[in-house]
Amino acid sequence: MNVRVPRYDHDRIRSPRPSRGRRLLRLLRTPLLVAIVLSLAALYLTQPILGVVRDPASGGAAKRVDAGRLRHHVEELSQRFAPRDPGHPKNLDGAAEYIRARFVEAGLATSFQEFDVNGRTFRNVVATTGQAAAPAVERTDAPAAADLVVVGAHYDAVGPAIGADDNASGVAGLLELAPLLKDERGTARVELVAWCLEEPPFFRTRFMGSRVHAESLRKSNARVRATICLEMIGCFSDADGSQDYPLVGLGLLYPSRANFITVVGCVGQASLVRSVKRAMAQASDLPVWSINAPRALPGIDFSDHLNYWDAGYDAVMVSDTAFYRNANYHRATDTAESLDYPRMAEVVAGVRAAVAALAK
Repeated sequence: MNVRVPRYDHDRIRSPRPSRGRRLLRLLRTPLLVAIVLSLAALYLTQPILGVVRDPASGGAAKRVDAGRLRHHVEELSQRFAPRDPGHPKNLDGAAEYIRARFVEAGLATSFQEFDVNGRTFRNVVATTGQAAAPAVERTDAPAAADLVVVGAHYDAVGPAIGADDNASGVAGLLELAPLLKDERGTARVELVAWCLEEPPFFRTRFMGSRVHAESLRKSNARVRATICLEMIGCFSDADGSQDYPLVGLGLLYPSRANFITVVGCVGQASLVRSVKRAMAQASDLPVWSINAPRALPGIDFSDHLNYWDAGYDAVMVSDTAFYRNANYHRATDTAESLDYPRMAEVVAGVRAAVAALAK
């Protein structure tokens, strides 16, 4: 007996038509996911901090920073010892001696860390304060006696520029941190380091003073909690459009006025960025912004902190954003008269609070 099997036209069998709500959800799904991802990326990039309250103790006389002394240091470095490039070794040596003398006046154990480049000797200036303070000496392979917080700034400049903001401002801040941190007694030592040879032609080479210092810490198995690099901290403006960014879209997330200081970190160091940012915001009236971004973003690793990253240490840069706001960058017009010393003083007060919190 022949049994006839019915044939079905599969092309004519259709699933139920989705409701209007489901169709709308499908249309919105992709842009919604994109919006969520972008929002999370923006939050990670900017690291917003909530509930920041100014610490009343930060305004005490012992914690105040003298804007006049900051200006004096900048004038000395940018006028008396200029140009400060490898072609003018006497000026570099004079600047190193000036920095050493100020550290000694502040009562800190101080020494030079010497290194040779092409047959010529250059020097980092290292001062130690805090727990287990001791003169900085040539390290051995023995482990460090205590955890360490490093704060530094490079004192060389691109010739023939005299480098007031870049980077006499950072060194001035370092010098004024010395007396403020002298009596801090946390559980970590603090090293204040003035690095040499940050600028071209030695930038990103093994001859950078910060590379020498970071490698010496790594070889001695030093327990470095964090490094704070002070890179140009004196240029500010309240004019609209005075702040620029490496990417156009960043202008949607950050201010258009160059009236703030920035804490710069790389991917994976959000916790350190938040800690430094919060401490600075609590101790200063100056707005503090931050960025956590890949090193491929132009400017993220454009200073000495990159050598501590490469050595395996956490590090941030505190900066006025350099050429993204300062038109005098690497020019003869980068003079002491162009800087804002009261706001520089706010930056130093904020950094002091951040160092104290890290060394606690």
